[in-house]
Amino acid sequence: MPAAQSGGQSIPAYVTAAIKDPARAADTKDDARRQMAAVMTFAQVKPGATVLELVPSSGYWTRVFSAIVGPGGHVYTVWPDEMGKYSAKSYANWQKLVATPHYANVTLLQQPAARLSVPVKVDVVFTAQNYHDYHDPFMGPVDMAGFDKAVFDALRPGGVFVVIDHVAPAGSGLADTDTLHRIDPAVVKKEVEAAGFVFDGESDALRNPADPHTKAVFDKSIRGHTDQFIYRFRKPK
Repeated sequence: MPAAQSGGQSIPAYVTAAIKDPARAADTKDDARRQMAAVMTFAQVKPGATVLELVPSSGYWTRVFSAIVGPGGHVYTVWPDEMGKYSAKSYANWQKLVATPHYANVTLLQQPAARLSVPVKVDVVFTAQNYHDYHDPFMGPVDMAGFDKAVFDALRPGGVFVVIDHVAPAGSGLADTDTLHRIDPAVVKKEVEAAGFVFDGESDALRNPADPHTKAVFDKSIRGHTDQFIYRFRKPK
């Protein structure tokens, strides 16, 4: 039964329950701004599912994934080796999270960015605000054709790849990934479809027409309120 509506989507009761998990009380202040309910519904994650999350950072999304999939599902989180020197604090916190009994269904995978690997086929691959990082020098840069093919191979037939990232000006390609930390959505769509995915829709839950697309995402005038696209790609059955 749908529990609520968000952005025109019916929010499943299991998503609402996961968001209300007392273990994530500190995160709830950001839920409206980050459109947690709408994003989780769009990602189509369900109880019992297996999720692969790329670069989980603070664990904001992961804690809800964990609660949605429950004891019958699992969440694999990938920390690229190359992120280590930039995310030492987050990584240390993450090691504590996966050791917590409440998150027994969360596993940490540390591996080179260019060699994505997961021990089982998954239902959902999810990345928020870091697809652009894989293009940057500090990450290799990664051969994105190979990377997106690895994502494709990690999914079960019918599974989805959900990409959230900061919008760069139309036609800018990859020019802003290392400076403004933004990426042209058209590039993402082209790269991911080239791996065999079918574009399966987009959500405007995180769009902000007031964002000029010309400032770094950490600029005080726009931080936390950037214009972001949410794309869903499906692996054909």
